[in-house]
Parts: sequence; C-alpha cells; structure tokens
Amino acid sequence: MLAVNTDYARGTGDPEPPLRGIAEAGFTHVHWCHQWCTDFIYTEPEIRQVELWFAELGLKLVDLHASHGVEKCWADLRDYRRQAGLDLVRNRIEMTQRLEGDVITLHAPSESEDAATRTASRDAIRRSLDELSPHAERCGVRIAFENLMSHGNADQLALIFSEYPPDYVGLCYDSGHGNVTGDGLDLLEKWQHRLIAVHLHDNDGTGDQHQLPYQGSIDWSRLASLLASSGYSKCVSLEVAIRNAPEGTAEQTFLKQAHRTAQRLSHAVAGAGSQP
Repeated sequence: MLAVNTDYARGTGDPEPPLRGIAEAGFTHVHWCHQWCTDFIYTEPEIRQVELWFAELGLKLVDLHASHGVEKCWADLRDYRRQAGLDLVRNRIEMTQRLEGDVITLHAPSESEDAATRTASRDAIRRSLDELSPHAERCGVRIAFENLMSHGNADQLALIFSEYPPDYVGLCYDSGHGNVTGDGLDLLEKWQHRLIAVHLHDNDGTGDQHQLPYQGSIDWSRLASLLASSGYSKCVSLEVAIRNAPEGTAEQTFLKQAHRTAQRLSHAVAGAGSQP
C-alpha cells in the first residue's frame, strides 16, 4: 500500500492519464489533489466517473486535498465568499465519502500581524468549522489541517487542536513545509497523536520543491520514527512534483522512481516501528 498525489505533473484538466500512470507504476492509493486551489465543483457525473476509474485501475483514496478556492474560500472574512467556500468544502467532503475516503486536508489562512484582523480571521475559522462539523460527521470524514510555511501557523494549529476534538480535526504533516520552516519535526513530535494525513516530499530547506524523499536535506530517519510512533495508521503518501526532476524525465519514469522511493520509506517506517 503506497500513495502518490494525482497532481504530480499538473493539477487541472483530465485526471484519467495521471491515474493510469499512477496505477501502472504500482501505487495502490492516491492523494487526490486535482483542483485543490480552484473554485471547481465536482458534479455527480464527474464523481461517478472517478469511481469507475478507481474500480478499473484498482486504486483507492487515501485522502483528498480540499479546496482553498480563488473566490470561494471557507475562511474568507467576507461572509458571502466564506459561505461559497463552505459549499466548495462540502463538495469535497461528499466526494471523499463517495470514494470511500475519510480525510480531507485544508490550509488555514496566514495569521495577520494586525490584532483586529487576526481576531476576525480566527472567528471566521471557528464559524466555518462549526458549520462544517455536522456534514463531516454525517459523511464520516475528518479534517486535517496542514502545517504551512505562513506566519503564525504553528500557533494557529495549536488553537484549532485545543478547540476541536480529534474525531473531527487532526494534523496533516507536510514534510517539505516543515523542512523549510526548520522546526517541522519538532511540531510533528508535539502533535503526532493528532496525525491523520501526510504529504511526504523533500527539499534543500530553501523552498517548497516537492522532490522525492531522500533527495534533499530532511532527516528521514527521525521522520520515519515519528511516523511509526504516531497515531497515523495509513500508508506512506507522497506529494511530489515532476517539475524538479532532471529535464526530459518522462512521467512514467518519474512515477516508477517515486514508487521505489515510497517503498524505501515505507520499509524505514516499518523498521522504526519494530524497534523496542
């Protein structure tokens, strides 16, 4: 059981070719990441077609990156945009349920340095999470908040986790973001009991490069140990991008290399878990 993101090459357009490539490379699960930063609404025929592709290709959903839309954003301070953003998130919750998944990932907005704006933003987040809760519970879907590189994100995660229970809200650990901020593994260690999703990729610490694991400067030994001792029980799930592969790398070559890397990391996690 290994997973990779559907947007490894592109995040919009026809998802069928990447799904076929993902299955051919040996992955069994996908982190659905198409259209995560657009205002796109998945309709019934589109969700049904994704179900058919999954069945044909033997793929399953590990989790789904829900939407931080352009004009529809669940945490927007303008209430009509916030409400529209909630509809967008509900759409992804329903899609996750249909694809037999149980976790969506969201990005919390950057914390403002202005106290009044920061308070208003936190109030908008609370209103939205309160309004989403009944729908998420009915669908059996939890929300994972991702550690970001934005100002005040660690404090924001701490506040959200203090106000909402683990059967509703948890952590999505993004290893690339954590490496850029420099304190990601410490954050993961603090919140590993709330870990319900992972976005695993590498970089050299200077930017969010979405390289394959073991190609950058992340301490994968420590990360594997933290995953093994965490509350996360699903498979290794990559969130990588072909854009930083050597020029001319074919998509299928990239995916097969990603699969080998995911196997290596999965073995490392299993090994860490077996240690006394």
